[in-house]
Amino acid sequence: MLTLRLLLLIICLSSYLSNCYADETEGLAQLSIEELMNSKVVSVTRTEQQLTDTAAAAYVITQDDIRRSGATTIPEALRMVPGLHVARISATRWAISARGFNGLVADKLLVLMDGRSLYSPIHKGVYWDVQDRVLDDIERIEVIRGPGASVWGANAVNGVINIITKHTADTQESDITAFGGDKYGAALRKGWQLSEQSQARVYGKFFTRRQFCQPARL
Repeated sequence: MLTLRLLLLIICLSSYLSNCYADETEGLAQLSIEELMNSKVVSVTRTEQQLTDTAAAAYVITQDDIRRSGATTIPEALRMVPGLHVARISATRWAISARGFNGLVADKLLVLMDGRSLYSPIHKGVYWDVQDRVLDDIERIEVIRGPGASVWGANAVNGVINIITKHTADTQESDITAFGGDKYGAALRKGWQLSEQSQARVYGKFFTRRQFCQPARL
């Protein structure tokens, strides 16, 4: 009975999402080439500029890209970036780097969230399994392949990943997301307007992994 209810829920969500994606596709078809190329980045010079004007190998993953990719985690979304080395070591551990030197404790790629470093003080690397954010709250991910030490410091040897989340003022509505695959679960977000100039939001996420192997019975 529980499996039937879950199946009906997935069918309803799929129908709803397909209608949303159809509306978004129609909206994109109305844009000109200039409007489609008018992507803004801030990670190259710490000032907002067009992606086509940057003097670096920059790549932007938008919220639409994340939604259409079916990614459920940030490392899975980073697989879309050309030239970025994304390797899955185990069910929860990832190795992500650029221009070589990849490994679980790779520390030559600076990773930021809203301009703040996500490096662990233990080994100066990033525990990607800890960065389990609700992907609907991410506005875009800016990736720079190449040295960025002149702007971001010595850790940006091989590049910079800057994960930019949505402002709390843009996430006041309630949001429920369900996902499936090698793991399945749901995420819930709730926002509040505290005053004219202050907002707040909370979110929760639950998932479970499928068991591919059953233990042998003696």
